[in-house]
Amino acid sequence: MKAVTWQGTRKVSVEDVPDPGIQQPTDAVIEVTSTAICGSDLHLYEVLGPFMTAGDVIGHEPMGIVVETGSQVTHVQVGDRVVVPFNISCGHCAMCTAGLQSQCETTQVTEYGSGAALLGYSKLYGQVPGGQAQFLRVPHADYGLVKVGTELPDDRYLFLSDILPTAWQGVKYADVPAGGTLAVLGLGPVGQFCARIGLHLGARVVAIDPVAERRAMASRHGVEVFDMGEDSVEAIREATSGRGPDAVVDAVGMEAHGSPVAGLAHRAASLLPDVVAKPMMQHAGVDRLQALHTAIELVRRGGTVSLSGVYGGAASPMPLLTMFDKQLQLRMGQCNVRAWTDQLMDLVEDPADPLGTADLVTHRLPLSQAPEAYEMFQKKQDGCIKVVLDPKAS
Repeated sequence: MKAVTWQGTRKVSVEDVPDPGIQQPTDAVIEVTSTAICGSDLHLYEVLGPFMTAGDVIGHEPMGIVVETGSQVTHVQVGDRVVVPFNISCGHCAMCTAGLQSQCETTQVTEYGSGAALLGYSKLYGQVPGGQAQFLRVPHADYGLVKVGTELPDDRYLFLSDILPTAWQGVKYADVPAGGTLAVLGLGPVGQFCARIGLHLGARVVAIDPVAERRAMASRHGVEVFDMGEDSVEAIREATSGRGPDAVVDAVGMEAHGSPVAGLAHRAASLLPDVVAKPMMQHAGVDRLQALHTAIELVRRGGTVSLSGVYGGAASPMPLLTMFDKQLQLRMGQCNVRAWTDQLMDLVEDPADPLGTADLVTHRLPLSQAPEAYEMFQKKQDGCIKVVLDPKAS
């Protein structure tokens, strides 16, 4: 089959790889009909190379049709249309039953002290072949696969794999009071959904992003948008009686610009030999923290900062004095996808499409054009906000 493979820093290629098959009785194999490029994939593309192996199949936002099941899989059958959550969870351990599927004790990657294994996401998370491919093996399929209907297009369901529940969790963690104000930093795909979810749940939503096309997309959904800069922070504070918003979702993470030192650390970690770079990534502060520091500065006293953006440095400095003085709550974590998919299903199937799932994808390309798509997405060219790859297109 054809699959997108990691080949080095800023280098992916589409290669012929062996077709996946059933390895455990709890597995299923799907034929992938749509698979998206996530902002988190850019971390593999740019930063997490020390934990990758040339030839790794990447991607963790797929959906498709079940073509084979293991002997213990009863929830789905051949022919079912399904979405595949990016975290691999068993559904029966203590963490899963507590709604913390991203910490699944059955699939935890104990070698690296990581939580649940993830599809297509480096040695840190199990090195499981990913979903930017024609076919995909799904472990723990009886719990993990989410059956969907047959009438609506893929785009209405595809984002249940990651970014929609990630955004929902981020807003829920923000705990915006009734009638309160939510600020969203970063209007990439997760930030777009965070803003729309905030509005859907009754909050006033303001958002900051440096890219005009992203601001325009959010604006047409009713979000008050601002360019990046201190003037925007002050304008938002003034618009909230001088206090700042009740909660801030940081949907940027370690891709934030503005720190030349951390930018150098990113590049150094990606270029050093693995034996040197791995300890640097695991024990050093390598993040660009501008977005997080902005969130802490912007949120009102006694407010909440919710992190949906991914950070990778184990020793990144934090302004603890300010956080303590402002009496902030800080919530974060890998999304527990299966904790949210059931309640999100009604929203994605609603004919009114209240979260605007039909208004997110800016580029649809054949799987064969994945290298060009990655470069375009990373460089934010051609108004690129969300890319979906089609494994069947030529």
